[in-house]
Amino acid sequence: MMSRVIAAALCLTAVLGGTGAIAGAPKTNPAKTPAKTIVVEMKDSGTEGAMVFVPAFIKANLGDTVRFVPTSLAHNAELIPAMLPTGVSPSKGAMGKQFDLMVTTPGIYGIKCAPHYSMGMVAVVQAGDGPSVNLAAARAAKLPPFAMKRMAGYLAKAR
Repeated sequence: MMSRVIAAALCLTAVLGGTGAIAGAPKTNPAKTPAKTIVVEMKDSGTEGAMVFVPAFIKANLGDTVRFVPTSLAHNAELIPAMLPTGVSPSKGAMGKQFDLMVTTPGIYGIKCAPHYSMGMVAVVQAGDGPSVNLAAARAAKLPPFAMKRMAGYLAKAR
């Protein structure tokens, strides 16, 4: 009799495949999307004109790295302090060097190339799936006129 009970239990386990389908068993979370590296080029010219980030609007998941790669020594990437999620500290890359932004906080990240900021060399990273809590603040940030014009177009894509 005892061997039949054990055999039945083993059979049930095999049928359920250890899926947690037994009542009261904890459900497993679906696998998260693995973090990726998104490459953004800092270029002297592109389809939008002179001094551009390509792409200039970047959608990233939390955990992703956005890698800014200069195509000449005259560019850098740095965060715009007025356009960051709460708790994110401004940081910047060195001239002519790659800059990696590790996305850990949801929201809008404004990016500029310091020497070409007044020429409109800006970009936006939208991080996370939900609505960006700092989108209104990012739209209200004061930027040089040409940077503001480009930035408004990028922020129109954000939510």
